[in-house]
Amino acid sequence: MVLLSLSLSHLSLWAFGLVLVLGFLKLTRLLLRRQMLARAMDRFSGPPTHWLFGHALEIQQTGSLDKVVSWTHQFPYAHQLWLGQFLGFLNIYDPDYAKAVYSRGDPKAPDLYDFFLQWIGKGLLVLQGPKWFQHRKLLTPGFHYDVLKPYVAVFAESARVMLDKWEKKAREQKSFDIFCDVGHMALDSLMKCTFGKGTSGLNNRDSNYYLAVSELTLLMQQRIDSFQYHNDFIYFLTPHGRRFLRACQVAHDHTDQVIRERKAALQNEKEREKIQSKRHLDFLDILLGARDEEGIKLSDEDLRAEVNTFMFAGHDTTTSAISWVLYCLSLYPEHQRRCREEIQEILGDRDSLKWDDLAEMTYLTMCIKESFRLYPPVPQVYRQLSKPVDFVDGRSLPAGSLISLHIYALHRNNTVWPDPEVFDPLRFSPENVAGRHSFAFIPFSAGPRNCIGQQFAMNEVKVVIALCLLRFEFAPDPSRLPIQMPQLVLRSKNGIHLHLKPLGPGSEK
Repeated sequence: MVLLSLSLSHLSLWAFGLVLVLGFLKLTRLLLRRQMLARAMDRFSGPPTHWLFGHALEIQQTGSLDKVVSWTHQFPYAHQLWLGQFLGFLNIYDPDYAKAVYSRGDPKAPDLYDFFLQWIGKGLLVLQGPKWFQHRKLLTPGFHYDVLKPYVAVFAESARVMLDKWEKKAREQKSFDIFCDVGHMALDSLMKCTFGKGTSGLNNRDSNYYLAVSELTLLMQQRIDSFQYHNDFIYFLTPHGRRFLRACQVAHDHTDQVIRERKAALQNEKEREKIQSKRHLDFLDILLGARDEEGIKLSDEDLRAEVNTFMFAGHDTTTSAISWVLYCLSLYPEHQRRCREEIQEILGDRDSLKWDDLAEMTYLTMCIKESFRLYPPVPQVYRQLSKPVDFVDGRSLPAGSLISLHIYALHRNNTVWPDPEVFDPLRFSPENVAGRHSFAFIPFSAGPRNCIGQQFAMNEVKVVIALCLLRFEFAPDPSRLPIQMPQLVLRSKNGIHLHLKPLGPGSEK
């Protein structure tokens, strides 16, 4: 018994010693990394940092986006941005700086994007190198305009369900939050485009998926902003980390079940013929049939990762985009009226939108782009340099440095955009666009790693906004103006509350 207690005592000491050594090695590694990042950015100044949190406390506060915009006036081109004391980025918001980095295709910053792995797996969002190139090539046919054309009717179908719901809400003559309804509509559209889901609307499982994704985006943003959550081992021991894992499980169960059902259907000859004769191919059809030059298809793990990536990227970003466009148009009745008249003129006596109509919506497109400028769906993205970069002002960064492209601040940079807070769609007239830097406006990121689904998203936004304007007049609620909040995508802390006035049965062509 004495020998046993002695051996346990020795074992405890050895374990304690091992933990101390590992902790010391981890701390040493963090300090060396910090030294490297700090040395790399020594030619760039920045706002004062907290001794422990860096800039994280300011970033977490309400109004943090406008705080960064105020820093752009103090520090032209770029400044240091520290999340805690060990993770430092060069935060850029100048078109020339953006072009120097984002025209090259450097990988996403693993310090932050690796947080996505547990949720979406190794899809296009986080892949790099040859595998990223292979997946990008396999997925590109899924966004060809021949595939996108039939989706116009899908977008319209889901939008009309939402608009019918809004008719009932509008009768109460009170403002209401549109963000959740837009989110459900975007998910319904995406379920149809991704999985070929029928017209029955969202079921209970789909609604649980929507709630899980909303939870995941909130938890992810909190993790990015909180340096104490950056370590996986520590994070998954916390209540916050356990909530994240539970929400991941809901998302995975949903995706896995749909993929299993489709694969089973393809085994059945009748079902296979039915799928092949559908009015349009869905994203899952394309993924299941994708082959590279050597005939290699996506593994089950890759398939799930790409479906999860598409569901996240195609749903949350579109929800944000549509909600903020409607908010902008509610603030400016003259632009709202002009967009409505343009759509009515395009439709004439027809009662439905066609693919060719989208290209004719020139004024609406300018209004959408101006909304994207002021309220970019994804306000901030990150890269890690794979090789050194030289900037236009003579400063440079070595390989391994971390870059934060602050799209929100870039789009409000007053050296690029005169009166940046003013909503002016004519900024996007052909003559004004022609004289502007190609990296001044990048709502879908830029360069080789830009958003593969940007045309899909833009088409959906046009269709949904057009149908909304034909059914309602939109006005803001001055007592409940939205408070911007980054949550991977740009959301509002208190929702987006609008007053809706039905335009009558003859208004929708």
